[in-house]
Amino acid sequence: MDREIVFLDAATVDYGDLDLAPFKSLGRLVKFDVTRPEEMPGRLRTAAVAVTNKCVFDEGLIGKCPDLRLIAVTATGYNNIDIDSAARLGVAVANVPGYSTSSVAQFTMACVLALATHLVDYHAAACDGRWSRSSIYTLGTWPTFELNGKVLGVMGMGAIGSEVARRARAFGMRIIALGRKGVEYDDAWERVGLDELAERSDFICIHLPLSPMSRGIIDAEFLSRMKRSACIVNMARGPIVDQPALNEALRSGRIAGAALDVLEQEPPPGDEPLLSAPNCIITPHIAWASVESRRRLVDEVAANIGAFLRGEARNRVV
Repeated sequence: MDREIVFLDAATVDYGDLDLAPFKSLGRLVKFDVTRPEEMPGRLRTAAVAVTNKCVFDEGLIGKCPDLRLIAVTATGYNNIDIDSAARLGVAVANVPGYSTSSVAQFTMACVLALATHLVDYHAAACDGRWSRSSIYTLGTWPTFELNGKVLGVMGMGAIGSEVARRARAFGMRIIALGRKGVEYDDAWERVGLDELAERSDFICIHLPLSPMSRGIIDAEFLSRMKRSACIVNMARGPIVDQPALNEALRSGRIAGAALDVLEQEPPPGDEPLLSAPNCIITPHIAWASVESRRRLVDEVAANIGAFLRGEARNRVV
């Protein structure tokens, strides 16, 4: 049990409320809350297993870690790992699919509901004295609307997108999903092209992986096709949305609102224009991070490591 398991960025997963005992049963756990790039070679010098969420592993770094055998990613995405170099240098990589589906779907619907009800605006008005100054018992500054009968356009009908669609349908929403020409889908969702999805949707929820195809897919042209009453919710990756174009669309009234849990730069600079854009809810990449989700994540990563040590392939991407 003298094998060294180094958790490089534990603060991204453990907010002081998790038990990391599943790792400790597999080897000697060395935990760092945060690791800067220049600190990685030293911290991984004798590590057999590296556990990380967002630390970047390129060919140069992997080559400096002679004992490294496994990179256990505490996430579904692994674009921070040079997969080709890891394979060439004999280092396995394992991720954790599906651990946050329920949490992200719940957070997505919370954002949809907050936009439909102007929840954030009304809370602020109650706290800053505007309600207290009202001449009647209520405050009708921002008309709200029901989700029943509205169209939800889902971009990325994978596990999370499908769960969002199911939950939205419980509110009486009509669902359409982004599809591609020539692709046969084995589900019951109505598939439409990009332009039609923009034009028909009252809400657009983004659950696509970041790829050359999806990068910047929500651009000025897409936004120009949307209803003025429509809103965008992005729970996927920041670069999928052209942020300057979205900022302009919000400030000009081209669209009605947005909710973003992800941005192109995280954390964002203090002068990011979207932080002050009207009817724009921004949260700090937290949709995935319920306590249940993070507990599942720890258990799944530990299971990946245990399987690797037994010579088994579990959730291996390399």
